[in-house]
Amino acid sequence: MSRRFRAERRRDPYYRAAQAEGLRSRAAFKLGHLDRRFHLLRPGLRVLDLGAAPGGWSLVAAERVGPTGRVVAVDPRAVEPIVGVEFVRGRVGDPRLLLRLGDERFDLVLSDLSPRISGAYATDHARSVALARDAFLLARERLAPGGAFVTKAFDGELLPGFERDLATEFARVVRTKPPASREHSSELYVLAFGFRTGPAEDDRRSSGAPRASDI
Repeated sequence: MSRRFRAERRRDPYYRAAQAEGLRSRAAFKLGHLDRRFHLLRPGLRVLDLGAAPGGWSLVAAERVGPTGRVVAVDPRAVEPIVGVEFVRGRVGDPRLLLRLGDERFDLVLSDLSPRISGAYATDHARSVALARDAFLLARERLAPGGAFVTKAFDGELLPGFERDLATEFARVVRTKPPASREHSSELYVLAFGFRTGPAEDDRRSSGAPRASDI
């Protein structure tokens, strides 16, 4: 971690607030904002959190869906236990993950997945959209009818095509940038509401866009 990054993080009000409130990451404020604006979470919902480590979003989700809801967190890394959250170890894009998740349908699928940053913007943008597509393909298999999907992506030329693909299977697609996202960052969040279809048939295919593992 560079000295400059550490200094910027210490000045970041969201980082300081996360430390003060005992949150696992500043990302919790991003989900909090999305929930307040779009009413994503409510008691009793079934939530799938992809790329969950270190658990910031899972913690917020578990608190807001309450004991009548359910939160399943997915990550290839270990996550410190959270009350009310079930952890499944796996990588988004690995077909074996679907088997580990079983047949349960979720009301909301969240993805805060981020690629390993190379410093080359075109590459990082392509990788982020590919990760978002991987999350979408999984969400398409596990969302209940009428469900919602939220994913992070870096802005750029590939994003409109991804949003068009989402629009074929959701009633409404919007993009937004929470205040807790760093001002100089190109990250934003794409939200899709009103999932129209059930699980994909065997002969359905994606649009042919690259997966994260291919970039």
